[in-house]
Amino acid sequence: QVQLVESGGGLVQTGGSLRLSCAASGRTFSSYAMGWFRQAPGKERDFVASISKNSGRTYYADSVQGRFTISRDNAKNLVYLQMNSLKPEDTAVYYCAASDPGALGATMTRRAGVRYWGQGTQVTVSS
Repeated sequence: QVQLVESGGGLVQTGGSLRLSCAASGRTFSSYAMGWFRQAPGKERDFVASISKNSGRTYYADSVQGRFTISRDNAKNLVYLQMNSLKPEDTAVYYCAASDPGALGATMTRRAGVRYWGQGTQVTVSS
């Protein structure tokens, strides 16, 4: 069982930056691929970024490529999402996600690859 708690959301102006953090429980954090998804009002929950167990591979949605960076610190059981050059269309609730143990980072590019979800943190980008 993995519990995920996000933090770092808030209100920011267009062009600004935010860094989201996700704290994971458990002693086997390094066994899980991790990712971030987001859900805007009235829309489906979409993939944003994912990272492999050892940080060797990262994956991004086209809409955030070059602006967002996912990283993790296995010693601290943390995963981060650095968001730069934010746009109003980035406004959403952002969810941290974890895979089944041993899964590849690529599996986290789809909701079907997610085993555990956090409760979400709101990001609002004003124009």
